[in-house]
Amino acid sequence: MNVRHLAGIGALWLSCLWGGCALAQEMITIPAGTFTMGRDDGPEDERPAHQVTLPAFQIDRLPVTNALFAEFLNARGHSSASGARYYDFDDGDARIHQANGKYIADRGFENHPAVEPSWLGAREYCAWRGKRLPNEAEWEKAARGTDARRYPWGNTAPTKAHAQFGARFNDTAPIDNFNAGTSPYGVLGMAGNAWHWVSSAYHPYPYRADDGREDLTPGAVRATRGGGHDSPADEVTTTQRGRYLSRNPRAGHHNIAFRCAK
Repeated sequence: MNVRHLAGIGALWLSCLWGGCALAQEMITIPAGTFTMGRDDGPEDERPAHQVTLPAFQIDRLPVTNALFAEFLNARGHSSASGARYYDFDDGDARIHQANGKYIADRGFENHPAVEPSWLGAREYCAWRGKRLPNEAEWEKAARGTDARRYPWGNTAPTKAHAQFGARFNDTAPIDNFNAGTSPYGVLGMAGNAWHWVSSAYHPYPYRADDGREDLTPGAVRATRGGGHDSPADEVTTTQRGRYLSRNPRAGHHNIAFRCAK
């Protein structure tokens, strides 16, 4: 990546090994403990509110960007050996394209969330980085904390300082534009701008990691979290699961991105 493309990229560090440089994400540690998942006064798929206990884990402070995902595409290509797609590079909404045989983020979109990766592409990117996708419970705890808040920043309605929402189709914003929207643990971008793939299949609550929803075999429809740039305000909550969102896991989507955990 050209050095000038690094301007404005927050919470990323540049490591240079054997003469090459690679961007890596800062991660936030989420402590072990119990939190409230779901809510009783929301949509049916967010009910019932229930207690979930998690061990400590780490999660990326910010979503994966187009610039970072381009590195993966250059290393692994846009599909698996079997032909399963990692990225819809030929979709009109893609913000990463090939030039001279190399995948490069479109100018001006380097620091925007990487939309158009399939669920498999998100899973494989995280593995390539030595990480994994967060499960649905981990994602919600990182966004919500332990006080059952409606939004990452609290219970007050979102403003344009908190998140990108109610915007035009494909109108994403830089990932570090919304410091007012930080979660209790300091995680950013958990509301709006782009939905997030998680590892968990879209199964009814209560959440149980041992009921088959964490089978990582491709095919199942997955939960998506956080709301997108074109979501209304009531979809950028910490409990929203994307019930009305088009999310075929074999394809990429203009409003679904991701972050990694470990």
